Amino acid sequence: MKRISIIVLFAISTVVMVGCGAYSFTGANIPEGTETYQVNFFPNNAPIIEPGLDRDFTFALQDLFLNQTNLKLVKSNGDLIFEGEIVEYRVSPMSATANQTAAQNRLTIGVQVRYTSIKDEESNFDRRFSFFYDFPATTQLESVKAEAQDVIFERLLQDIFNASLANW
Repeated sequence: MKRISIIVLFAISTVVMVGCGAYSFTGANIPEGTETYQVNFFPNNAPIIEPGLDRDFTFALQDLFLNQTNLKLVKSNGDLIFEGEIVEYRVSPMSATANQTAAQNRLTIGVQVRYTSIKDEESNFDRRFSFFYDFPATTQLESVKAEAQDVIFERLLQDIFNASLANW
């Protein structure tokens, strides 16, 4: 009886594992035969230059696909290619007080992304992605910049991932 239970358990486990083989827990829809991806440097071409933002964004995009897919990062000839530039970095007042001063400011970062899939050319795109972070006007940007950048990058990267591999 114990031997039959083990065989049944093994059979069920095998079926479950094989059935989940094509499923990705991240929801990625990676084109057939795709093994590599390439992320070119995203220069900061925004009117306001924030030192290191270009490097941080490029590395964050590389890490996203490294952590959420089984693709290998390459420097050239990738099956998937991400390139573009940072086109917006600005702080703007969002709401005013009774004294006509800003009560809240918004940091906005925008990136233009060109996505090329060698295996699935219909999914290629050239799109702009942007997101923001609101903070009190009494707070200096420098004191919230790290947190703001993390929040904005998380949303931008997820939007890029969804547009390129999740087909959302």
